[in-house]
Amino acid sequence: MTRIACVGIAVLDRLYYVDKLPTGGGKYVAHDYREIGGGPAATAAVAAARLGANVDFIGRVGDDATGDTLLNELESYGVNTAFTQRYSQARSSQSAILVDTYGERIIINHPSPDLPNDAQWLTAIDFSQYDMVLADVRWHQGTLTAFTLAKQAGVATLLDADVTPQDIRPLVALADHAAFSEPGLQRMTGENDIQRALQMAENDTNAQVYVTQGKKGCFWLQHGQLQHQAGFHVEVVDTTGAGDVFHGALAVALGRQPDIAASVRYANAVAALKCTQPGGRAGIPDCDQTDSFLTRFV
Repeated sequence: MTRIACVGIAVLDRLYYVDKLPTGGGKYVAHDYREIGGGPAATAAVAAARLGANVDFIGRVGDDATGDTLLNELESYGVNTAFTQRYSQARSSQSAILVDTYGERIIINHPSPDLPNDAQWLTAIDFSQYDMVLADVRWHQGTLTAFTLAKQAGVATLLDADVTPQDIRPLVALADHAAFSEPGLQRMTGENDIQRALQMAENDTNAQVYVTQGKKGCFWLQHGQLQHQAGFHVEVVDTTGAGDVFHGALAVALGRQPDIAASVRYANAVAALKCTQPGGRAGIPDCDQTDSFLTRFV
């Protein structure tokens, strides 16, 4: 069984479903509401577990009720949280998310200022036990430490290279696979052209570089050539967490076999299926559902 560590943040998402996303001040009525665990690495961990991997989530939460909810939900999906650090008298992170009838969203995240950035405690974890270490960019020091330890242990690393206030170049430099969001790639390179931006990112690392574009699919460089896997057409209900799910599925696929194109196609399928259900995790498919879906596109 593929063994994966997911390092980063866990967030409680409060989702409000509205007809249209607000464009200004005023009062709006939501026609539905849900509270669901989120955060890039945490949701990727759920996706990997749903796809049959043995998964450890390595992150930080407070000792509040929100922290209890986050850890209990991860455990309910089969994710091991024994390596998650809980901090006394600390608040956990949370987000307010508005989702419209087309599945598009506005996210307002509040990263808890109570959770220390220090990651020295990760040195007590044996990273040689993993086939892949996935990390997000939201806990910079945690990712830096985890990737350094993984490199020392000869374990492959996958970076969810999204937008963050800090410079992510040191994290990209340590990654074996760097899968960017389109805004994350543009922010790091200052380049809007996908191929040129990927080439610039590739120059900063020995990593395999990718960029996701939502329903347009994923681009990557292979032997200097731009490759593309189109997104799958589905009836979109909610795109929340789709990128995180893509990264979790990509980690599983790469951990099982080295075929880049097949791994991207698999991750695209998992992310597409997730978008057919509300919430960030409710629609994540398992292996059988994903394989069945893919047989329709042979």
